[in-house]
Amino acid sequence: MTIKDIDVTFDFTSDSKGYWDGFWDDERHLGYGGCDPDNKSATLRQYHRLLWSKRKLPNGEDLDLEIGKGFYLKYKNMYLSSDSILASFRYYDNKYIEKIAEEIPNYRSFMEDFIHRSYTIGGTILLPSFRGGLNQARGCHKRIRDRWDLTMECIRRHYEGLESPLTKAMEKSRAFFDLFVDFKGFVDFFFLQDLVSDDYSKVILWYDTPFFEPNPMPKDVDVYQKFIQNELDFLDKRNARIKEFIENLEQC
Repeated sequence: MTIKDIDVTFDFTSDSKGYWDGFWDDERHLGYGGCDPDNKSATLRQYHRLLWSKRKLPNGEDLDLEIGKGFYLKYKNMYLSSDSILASFRYYDNKYIEKIAEEIPNYRSFMEDFIHRSYTIGGTILLPSFRGGLNQARGCHKRIRDRWDLTMECIRRHYEGLESPLTKAMEKSRAFFDLFVDFKGFVDFFFLQDLVSDDYSKVILWYDTPFFEPNPMPKDVDVYQKFIQNELDFLDKRNARIKEFIENLEQC
């Protein structure tokens, strides 16, 4: 496989054996994947290696990623793993999500479409892989709840030297974030421009709540569907940026 083989429409659940097995058999009937494509999709791992290894880091280094047994990807002494950046909140024990699911027409089709689209390359990112790291902390923290827009605000504050709910996890990953020099470097490297203002001073929220309020998940069906649509709009733009990068690279 070469970088020319990257297909921004490829669905990583399709090569994650068992993902759709018994998907609708969970007790709440919200949909539960039988495995994690971030770990199980061989195509996703190759895409990450090929795509990010072709990017010059803001600190001037090349991100030459290594695949090996016992780890996902490695750069120097940093172990990295894939993390999904779009959330449906199905896995959280939250009364709002169950009620929302009941109110969405054809919920199963709605959710399956979201999953097929969100598990494309534009819906994933590389983060340091270790216990207590950012990919774990952002999912567990009650003021983040796996929202990537709120995670991005924590990353922005890290580069500004400001506190956030994820400060401890960010500090543990300081060597990783130093690779990108500053917030603009991080945003540009990972094609995240459509989630920030033109001057990089503000994160654009998919759900416009006060920063870091308790349980910052959508609480009614209209807000939930708008949140999902905002995620998917961002996904389409990010996939387009990735595709453009690859096409321009091929012309060189």
